[in-house]
Amino acid sequence: MLNEQTSAKLAELKLSGMLESYHEQMTNKDYQSMSFEDRFNLMVDLEYSRRKNNKLQRLIKAANFRNSTASIEDIEYHTDRNLDKNLILKLASGIYLEDHHNLILMGASGNGKTYIANAFGMQACRQHYNVKYIRLPELLDELTISKNQADGSFRKIINKYKKVQLLIIDEWLLTDLSLENSTFLLEIIESRLKTASTIFCSQFHPEGWHAKLGNPQIADAILDRIIHDSYQILVDGKVSMRERHGIHN
Repeated sequence: MLNEQTSAKLAELKLSGMLESYHEQMTNKDYQSMSFEDRFNLMVDLEYSRRKNNKLQRLIKAANFRNSTASIEDIEYHTDRNLDKNLILKLASGIYLEDHHNLILMGASGNGKTYIANAFGMQACRQHYNVKYIRLPELLDELTISKNQADGSFRKIINKYKKVQLLIIDEWLLTDLSLENSTFLLEIIESRLKTASTIFCSQFHPEGWHAKLGNPQIADAILDRIIHDSYQILVDGKVSMRERHGIHN
């Protein structure tokens, strides 16, 4: 017979994995031949794995990925893409996150930059890093709105992004930026310098970023803080990934 008090205590402590295992052991005769230690280990293992999985799901939900099914294992290494598989697998180990380095993914629209960035993001979640995916226009809108508030919202937003261990910025410098927006970006980049990692998805090589940032001094400051601590990956392709998978806009 189940001990209702024990069940209630496990439920109150939110030990759902141990509670489930306890119920299974008490109702299944196959467990009766096992030692107490072995049965207890099973209870702990189930609780541990469930908590790890719950944490992973929370991290994935908070990241707001464009594609939460993306994975390093499913990256396609077609010859014309010229992807360095060894480098990608090395980075997937989390070395760039440990060193607070950045990734720059470059390539034409439709070549799969966003998928690869999301795959790195999903891998980081599995390694228990907190991640945030956002398009640059959305990030700039958020900063602009907060800047116009008189309650200190702008600084709160900067601090929020400062705490993100892996920030994925898509559509990076797709258009030229105003002086105000360039200044906003410098604030974000400076706040994260050598304390967190960022993945930049851009259709342009870093040499073309300077002109898009407007003010030369601000552009120099932003690029200096990004490029020197970055791995660069060119995502090439004679045929876009959208065409390969029959995706039409």
